[in-house]
Amino acid sequence: MVSKAPIVAQRIRKVPRHFSWIDHRLVRDRHIENCSHAAATLYLFLVTVGDAKGLSYYGDESILKHLGMDLSELQQARANLINVGLIAWQKPLYQVLSLDKPKREKQPPLSNMGNALSLGDILKMAKEGTS
Repeated sequence: MVSKAPIVAQRIRKVPRHFSWIDHRLVRDRHIENCSHAAATLYLFLVTVGDAKGLSYYGDESILKHLGMDLSELQQARANLINVGLIAWQKPLYQVLSLDKPKREKQPPLSNMGNALSLGDILKMAKEGTS
């Protein structure tokens, strides 16, 4: 087994007091493989500047300045991240999305032919796990 030791012991990183991180599932679950280089750069930027809910109000001009992109490249990177489900964007707000799969909401029991279900029917369905 390979022993791991810090190369520069004086610079071991620590979790900062402010909120920012990159989820390791980005690589482990292969999300990063669906991103262009520009999209990965934009994602890193948005993760870094986002708040605890992943929200950021950085505008196009500011992002272009920080990342050295042109507008077309930014638009393509943003579209890439939206298409692969890593961010949501509604000008001027960006949201870095959770990598967790969204849970499907349980549907209420359907009635027969538009008629209301009896309490007995509902309990029977619950017991059978068909709700």
